[in-house]
Amino acid sequence: MTSALTRIRGRIAALLPGRSDLAQIRRDPRRDLLAGLTVAIVALPLALGFGVSSGLGAEAGLATAVVAGALAAVFGGSNLQVSGPTGAMTVVLVPIVTAHGPTGVLTVGLMAGVMLVALALLRAGKYMQYVPAPVVEGFTLGIACVIGLQQVPSALGVPKPEGDRVLVVTWRALEEFAKDPNWTAVAFALAVAAVMLAGARWRPTIPFSILAVIAATVVAQVAGLDAAKPIGVLPSGLPAPSLAFLDAGALGSLLAPAVAVAALAALESLLSASVADGMTVGQKHDPDRELFGQGLANIAAPLFGGVPATGAIARTAVNVRTGAGSRLAALIHAAVLAVIVFAAAPLVSRIPLAALAGVLLATAIRMVEVGSLKAMAKATRSDALILVLTAVATLALDLVYAVIIGLVVAGALALRAVAKQARLDQVPLDRGDHSAEEHALLAEHIVAYRLDGPLFFAAAHRFLLELAEVSDVRVVILRMSRVTTIDATGALVLKDAVDKLNRRGIVVMTSGIRPGQRQVLDSVGALDLLRLDGREYATTPEAIQGARTHLKHAGVMPALPAQTSRSTSEETEETVG
Repeated sequence: MTSALTRIRGRIAALLPGRSDLAQIRRDPRRDLLAGLTVAIVALPLALGFGVSSGLGAEAGLATAVVAGALAAVFGGSNLQVSGPTGAMTVVLVPIVTAHGPTGVLTVGLMAGVMLVALALLRAGKYMQYVPAPVVEGFTLGIACVIGLQQVPSALGVPKPEGDRVLVVTWRALEEFAKDPNWTAVAFALAVAAVMLAGARWRPTIPFSILAVIAATVVAQVAGLDAAKPIGVLPSGLPAPSLAFLDAGALGSLLAPAVAVAALAALESLLSASVADGMTVGQKHDPDRELFGQGLANIAAPLFGGVPATGAIARTAVNVRTGAGSRLAALIHAAVLAVIVFAAAPLVSRIPLAALAGVLLATAIRMVEVGSLKAMAKATRSDALILVLTAVATLALDLVYAVIIGLVVAGALALRAVAKQARLDQVPLDRGDHSAEEHALLAEHIVAYRLDGPLFFAAAHRFLLELAEVSDVRVVILRMSRVTTIDATGALVLKDAVDKLNRRGIVVMTSGIRPGQRQVLDSVGALDLLRLDGREYATTPEAIQGARTHLKHAGVMPALPAQTSRSTSEETEETVG
């Protein structure tokens, strides 16, 4: 018990900030200050928009950006990561709000935070790297489509219809707009989106999102446009931390959504941290520490009324491009947003909802990397299938199911590709020092097969079925030096094939069984069968000599001088194997 607690304490200590973090913060604080200010300007409309889209309101988005952004900056595993509310998380939260209400979302965020901390302590961060690129590209494309469709009601200036399926909600919003068009809202949304997209091409370093939102707010106020519905009253500050939302009786029903939120937070945060590493030289994130930081951020955010948070790829990219060198930049971003919450809440509350919808529409469009999609689609048919399937599942089902479907299909296709590498080839007997007559007599009664590649469940039955059908010979030699791996299924199928051949009076001899394969063969009893009467040999020449001796005792061949040597390079290779 004491040793276990000591290990846990040591593990937690390894995940906490250290002196190296402080030293890095001191290197160039002025650059980090500028980067933090820039990211805060970019993050403000996104935090407001994602808060509104989640169903908990703009104030929830701001609280998340401040609280989660600060904690993830301090305790996270990346020096450049910026965290907060994201579009991907919003996609998952909308059905939770519909089913369980705002308190359900806060509870789910708290539970997900605890799960992320547990994953960090279990060192699970390294396993996220095994998610295939087509799955990532597919759900990114699906998320972009969902985010864009979620903005349709606000962009059209109609109340959000009931429902948790984005396609259904979008259709109902279009029906409402057709009955009573609100062209003012449409104009605001399209204008903001157009300014952001055109500005990003013209001057990528200028935060056109905040400029467009400010312009839209000024026009709406000066012109007195009632059709441009504003965000509404925002609290001038963060609420006091509270656990009043927690309902212990609902924890069981919220477990599945919490797992989904934790999985998404882990995946998106580690993906964003990897992107940051790729944009810099000499930076490398700690995946377990990143999970720990995101866990603490998601535990704290609900206490202040915030939604679950993740690492944000777009804001992280802005942070890197503007020269951030340490986690101080992300911390300043959170501090600036906190000042805005306390000092400018009345001004922020006047921003038209349609303007925020335009920001998110432009964000959804910019999420789609056309070049990456084309490259993935051209790579292989399997990659293209996984990408499309994941994207469609994200749009039709939800993100978690989409990722699971993508992983399952990717795994199945990968197994199929690996299984195709396994081969069973009949090979001619080496002449050695035998005369032509002796070699012909050997070839008439002996057949040799070379097993290449993995002998596992996805490949074994295909070619070992062919092996069991061998006929018109006295001895079968299995050359196994090129078997790369073998599992229990492969060993069982091999045992079954050998047993069938033995029952038909055909002797099976083996050569080149590797030491690492013996445990699997022995566990299912196959090794005993292969060792029967000393029929296992280290090399193929020895197996051929053993087959010749067997045929001599059976009266098929006359007594011949022992042959034990070959001069070919293949003999040398098999002797080593």
